[in-house]
Amino acid sequence: MSDLAGKIDKERLPRHVAIIMDGNGRWAQEQGQDRLFGHYHGVESVRDIVEGAAELGIGYLTLYAFSTENWDRPEYEVVGLMELLVSTIRKEAEVLHKNNIRLHVIGDMSMLPDYARQELNEALEMTAGNTGLNLIMALSYSGRWELLNAVKTIACEVKSGKLSLEAIDQDVLQKYLCTSGFPDPELMIRTSGEHRISNFLLYQLAYAELYFTDVRWPDFRKKNLYEALIDYQGRERRFGKTSAQITE
Repeated sequence: MSDLAGKIDKERLPRHVAIIMDGNGRWAQEQGQDRLFGHYHGVESVRDIVEGAAELGIGYLTLYAFSTENWDRPEYEVVGLMELLVSTIRKEAEVLHKNNIRLHVIGDMSMLPDYARQELNEALEMTAGNTGLNLIMALSYSGRWELLNAVKTIACEVKSGKLSLEAIDQDVLQKYLCTSGFPDPELMIRTSGEHRISNFLLYQLAYAELYFTDVRWPDFRKKNLYEALIDYQGRERRFGKTSAQITE
């Protein structure tokens, strides 16, 4: 693993890495276990990847932990996921704080149970002054919900006269997104072999490099993160320009 880490150019790291943590349930079923078994083991991967990102000096790491669509899963799984969320935050908040990691949450927190919101708010407050890695948890989040919410808010601002129609541009729109204040992700990783972005950061991923791996999330470790970063650094990011323009 140290050989892989040595191949990473620290000067060319993406500022923001976003990850769709997929495959917990399938991993558990392959072990002959209940789906929640996979979610519990997925926490170990979260811990390892957060540590790896912080060690490398990546500024922002967004983890897609729970989508608005996930509320439609079987009740026992949703309840289990909420209990896992609370217990994990309770255990890890001190560790995050000790390691100068700041926690953020994006998504519709109003849909979360009261006990989960309370635990999250305490962790957010505890880490608010930290200046290292920004760990962004996407909880009860969907890209379409975010865009719809932004459009409604902008419409209200225009109607009330606080914002003029002519003033609305991309910069203004971004201020109304959950991720205002964060740079757009430059690398998006999805585990478990699926090749979709599944309603995740629809606006922000416009120019992200997409990396897909067959590795299930509970098996995803620093080694796999390093491989994704090396692949990213081997790509040419042109943003609509030609290779010759980039070289110049």
